[in-house]
Amino acid sequence: MLLLYGGLFFALLIRIFYIQATGVVDGQKLEAKAAALYGKEAVLTAERGKILDRNGNVIAEDTLSYRLIAVVNPQATKNSKEPRHVVDPAETAKVLAKHIPMEETEIYKILTKKLSDGRQPYQVEFGVAGRSISHDKMEAIKKEKLSGITFASDTKRYYPNGPFASHLIGFAQKENQDDGTFQTIGKMGLESIYNKELSGKNGTLKYESDIFGYLLPNSEKMVEPAENGDDIYLTLDKTIQNFLEESMSKVYEQYNPESIVAVVANPKTGEILAMSQRPTFDPDTRVGLENGWLNEVIENVIEPGSTLKTFTLATAIETGNWHPNATFQSGSYTILDRTIRDHNYVGWGKISYLEGFQRSANTSMAYLLQMIGDETFIDYLQKFGFGDKTGIDLPGEATGTLLATYPINRVTTSFGQGSTVTPIQLIQAMTAIANDGKMMQPYVINKIVDANGKTVKQTEPTMKGEPISAETAKQVRELLASTITSEVGTAKRFALEGYTVGGKTGTAQIARPGGGYFSGKNNYLYSFLGLAPVEDPQLIVYVAVKKPQLAVTEGGSEPVAAIFNTVVQNSLKYLNINPENVAQVEKTSMGDYIGHNVESAQVELTNQGLTPIVIGEGGTIIDQYPDNNLAITKGSLVFLKTDGVITLPSFDKWSLRNVLVYKSMSGLPIETVGEGYVESQSVSPNTIVVDSSPIVVKLKTPEEMYTEPLEETSAEGEILPQD
Repeated sequence: MLLLYGGLFFALLIRIFYIQATGVVDGQKLEAKAAALYGKEAVLTAERGKILDRNGNVIAEDTLSYRLIAVVNPQATKNSKEPRHVVDPAETAKVLAKHIPMEETEIYKILTKKLSDGRQPYQVEFGVAGRSISHDKMEAIKKEKLSGITFASDTKRYYPNGPFASHLIGFAQKENQDDGTFQTIGKMGLESIYNKELSGKNGTLKYESDIFGYLLPNSEKMVEPAENGDDIYLTLDKTIQNFLEESMSKVYEQYNPESIVAVVANPKTGEILAMSQRPTFDPDTRVGLENGWLNEVIENVIEPGSTLKTFTLATAIETGNWHPNATFQSGSYTILDRTIRDHNYVGWGKISYLEGFQRSANTSMAYLLQMIGDETFIDYLQKFGFGDKTGIDLPGEATGTLLATYPINRVTTSFGQGSTVTPIQLIQAMTAIANDGKMMQPYVINKIVDANGKTVKQTEPTMKGEPISAETAKQVRELLASTITSEVGTAKRFALEGYTVGGKTGTAQIARPGGGYFSGKNNYLYSFLGLAPVEDPQLIVYVAVKKPQLAVTEGGSEPVAAIFNTVVQNSLKYLNINPENVAQVEKTSMGDYIGHNVESAQVELTNQGLTPIVIGEGGTIIDQYPDNNLAITKGSLVFLKTDGVITLPSFDKWSLRNVLVYKSMSGLPIETVGEGYVESQSVSPNTIVVDSSPIVVKLKTPEEMYTEPLEETSAEGEILPQD
């Protein structure tokens, strides 16, 4: 017996030494088996970058949400008096089906499923249906007091402004990946185009745990941190975008058109300040997305109608073929076997070319084309960018088509029929008129900033060419203004209180799918391409309303003007552009005060008619706004930054832009409520700021502060003839 048991013990000892030395049992490495059983790897999800407007206002960001988890293993209740696992899967499935978008039978299957080896999992989740749960929904489920049901913090893509440039911004949503994890993926618009930059790079957490997922004692955690996504700053201005969204919604509700498209741009730089369309959708819920995915500003072509006459006129002036006082016979113009007619069919007799442009006579454009020459005309349209992509930093841009094969095509193109363009092409071409001949490429991405605050991309304005001279551009602006101020002008309805406006109306026929054009005043594309103020344009705006349902007494320009006038009037006031009827104030050049004593700078600036605002305790100036050599209007605020504690100024009547400049330079936790101009502030002026409590500044919109009804005017409607 001693020898037998001694032999067995000796054999066992040899086996133990062998296993320790080799780590192999039956050809399998124990270390690998243990790692597979106890080694865990968790994904550290990168935070998706934000999309913000030009002033840092959030348009899209990740926000806190919750993930639904069901603990199904009875081991969770082992040492507890209260059940900590799902005791009744059938009842739990029935209750949860009332709160999440999943059938009761599917929930039950998840609650009762087994692992591949037959064991019961510790906990289960419910895929997309159990993610992105709001706080209210979580509270509602908790009130059901279901055993084993718990929640984990999660993130959800959030769009705080609702339908806001939705076809430009797009949307992102969580999707199940091949490795079983969930990741937010951009599905449309900028969220999709810049998905890689916004997504960042996930990290990993490696550790050892028991079968229930608890960290084993003395095990090491290996962390590869996540790299958060980049933030994308757009050229959009939230305030101007809101003006546009609100006015478009009102017109869409009142006139029930088939669609509306509108764009607001800065002609000096090509920056898109606002862009929207109707119908639109809510990126949070995707309600309305079934109406279309295309961003119609860049991906859809239209016949521009009489807005294109702006560029026919510019070509005539530039080539020396504009004679405003010369006359022509209006009404009809015949080329070969084709006759075109003016929108009133019979014309106005023999009139001057100036009156012909103001009345939007098609025949005036035909006669101008005859003087310009067909090839020269098409060449200038190409110089204005028609027939080619603008190169805007968005995919899917359409090119449009300049019809020039037959003489009749070139004639109809001269007044905007037959050839097709995109709204963004009209905006780009109009920058040459507004910007003294310099045509600027439109763009929507201002800059991209990584998670460390480093700017990885900065877009600079790009000049696409100079199709016309500065003198021609100035003359065109004056003629565009006359369509509004002239008694015979078709754009009188677009006059603004206090500001000069120039622009061209358009009434384009809409082609039928089987050939020909729709008829009747409710079946046109009504539009306006305008700029303001005429003397020094700060804004270009294009608005197009397709098939509005007009009352018997209404003209097609009414819904278009309702959008254009509201947006331009409010935006110019928001931008602190002085109305024309306000006494003209002198301008001065901003000096370089960095490194100077703030007290002496204050005296100098005050003597120049400026209002210095000191940010800090005093002493040496370390930063200033505006920058050196910039021309500024007397009476403007000038910000001087110094070291030391900050005494809060009075924000009374400050514009939102000035408040944002002060916030940026001071670093104070200022929260703005509303739009427009400051009405009140939560912390009194002359208070020394000593903590990080938020300072709430309330503003009123220009519409609230300047409520003056505009005089109703009538406008001639345009009807383009069929070929």
